[in-house]
Amino acid sequence: MTTTHSPIAVAGAGTMGSDIARLAAFSGFRVLLYDSNAEALERSYERLSKSADALIEKGKISRVKADESLKNITKVNSLEGFSNCGMVIEAIVEELSVKQDLFRKLEGMVSKDCILATNTSSISVTSIAAACSLTSRVVGIHFFNPAHLMPLVEIVPGMATAPSTVETAVKLIKSWGKTTVKAKDTPGFIVNRVARPFYGEAIRIYEEGIADFATIDWAMKEIGGFKMGPFELMDFIGNDINYKVTETVWTQFFFDPRYKPSLTQKRLYEAGYWGRKKGRGYYDYSPGAPIPEPKKEKKLGEEIFLRILSMLINEAYEAWYYNIATRDELETAMTKGVNYPKGLIQWAEEIGVSKVADKLEQLQHTYNEDRYRPSLLLKKQARP
Repeated sequence: MTTTHSPIAVAGAGTMGSDIARLAAFSGFRVLLYDSNAEALERSYERLSKSADALIEKGKISRVKADESLKNITKVNSLEGFSNCGMVIEAIVEELSVKQDLFRKLEGMVSKDCILATNTSSISVTSIAAACSLTSRVVGIHFFNPAHLMPLVEIVPGMATAPSTVETAVKLIKSWGKTTVKAKDTPGFIVNRVARPFYGEAIRIYEEGIADFATIDWAMKEIGGFKMGPFELMDFIGNDINYKVTETVWTQFFFDPRYKPSLTQKRLYEAGYWGRKKGRGYYDYSPGAPIPEPKKEKKLGEEIFLRILSMLINEAYEAWYYNIATRDELETAMTKGVNYPKGLIQWAEEIGVSKVADKLEQLQHTYNEDRYRPSLLLKKQARP
């Protein structure tokens, strides 16, 4: 199959689907964009035009190039329009049954050589592929938001995905200028698994009354060097999305306490406080709302940072131990997928793996919770 000469289809014209369509079109590919909601499809095309205008104003692209790229995108109002595509990328709601229903329909409308890809962030690729009779052509291609800017894409084979399908997906996505990493089909893949403590442990620290949102965010930025603190980032991502990913990873790991969602997160989700897009999340974004001031106490900040970082490092070592990805892929995923200041394994080696193990063992002893159990690989490296 040669995707270069075959159109790329995108099912779902929300923010992610639109950005994927834009990325493919601006890389010189013909794109068919579909959404079951005609209004969403129109809004998507308007958004794409505005984003092109913004690039022109910034001098990043010429009007001619922008117009040519936008002409690569064709709106279609039926899945039957995908019949001659080389690849379909699904970017719809994170619900297994809805995705399975779409893949079932797609299989009867595309050629047997067409690759069916899902942009799921946390649902099993194998589970989605189970809806198809030809499971060897189903693969996970997980972009990060915003897809046209974030450099990382996770390529996730399901249990039955053919090596040739993976190879084609990697080659195609690299041709769009992206960095790819391969991940096993386990809950959260690499990034959404390893990054869970950045949010979960921050909320736990808040719930224990150790520090407020602003102070925790300050500690992770000022002492840790992160570009955004956990509460700022959750509000930016959307607390609806972040909560659902947390819940999915937790349930798919058979309710492992390491990934347990918090009531604080659930209540914000239920209240509709989804972050910037709703004007309210962990912070109030309404006009004139006061900006909370952090308590800038170095000792407190260092304690917050070490606790969250130790949990992140532990998760990276656990993923490495279970061969979810190679060490290099894990480090690349976290630096390019969520912009961490450095790879977590490198970070552990710099501050001392034994220091991280000591911190985790101290937390496990204090709380008597399996949540804080150190990874076997981390323990082996800390106590050779």
